[in-house]
Amino acid sequence: MNILAIDTSTQVLGVALLHDDKVVGEVMTNSKKNHSIRLMPAIHQLMEESNMNPNQLDRIVVAKGPGSYTGVRIGLSTAKTMAWALNIPVVGVSSLEVLAYQGRYFDGYICPYFDARRNLVYTGLYQWKENKLDVVKNDINILLGDWLAPLKKEDKSIMFLSPDQQIHEEHIKEIIGERAIIPDPTFHIPRPAHLALAGTLKKADNTHELAPNYLRLAEAEAKWLKAQKDQQNHG
Repeated sequence: MNILAIDTSTQVLGVALLHDDKVVGEVMTNSKKNHSIRLMPAIHQLMEESNMNPNQLDRIVVAKGPGSYTGVRIGLSTAKTMAWALNIPVVGVSSLEVLAYQGRYFDGYICPYFDARRNLVYTGLYQWKENKLDVVKNDINILLGDWLAPLKKEDKSIMFLSPDQQIHEEHIKEIIGERAIIPDPTFHIPRPAHLALAGTLKKADNTHELAPNYLRLAEAEAKWLKAQKDQQNHG
């Protein structure tokens, strides 16, 4: 099976090709550049260098968020368009789950997270069991302090993984103490090859119904809905 994986849900742009669980190729960049301009050239480059054409693809896997609203939309729209055009399945995977793969050999809880501003984070809690990544706590958008308070009571070590580690590291260590495991910087970047592997274990989504998982409304949309509700209440 040939799988193309696409991740533009964070600052990292990543694409990977898998052939029968073997990584054929992987392209990653971690810089503030326009994903919408760079994604298709990256896919084209990867497939060309891997001697593969789109008609040989059997499945497309995409990171569906949470993360950057714009980035998530770019990845989803590209993956769904390609899947529809090629008449092949598409699979959406949590962007946090992809990052949790970086803790593959850690014997404890794994806490991937992305900064969501105003002391909020997108996060979840995972654990590897019997060669399988299990969800301990579902992905959520929450104040970091509210998330850490119950984790403080856990008796396991917790590996924290995030491209935004520097923003929250001090707070995490202050609350969790020595049980907070924070690895080297290279572990905090999600790999598209892990996204592809995760996608092999999941059922295909309906191409037209696959939607971004923002975990919260975009600020502009939230304000618009609030304005509409206020208007109805005063109407």
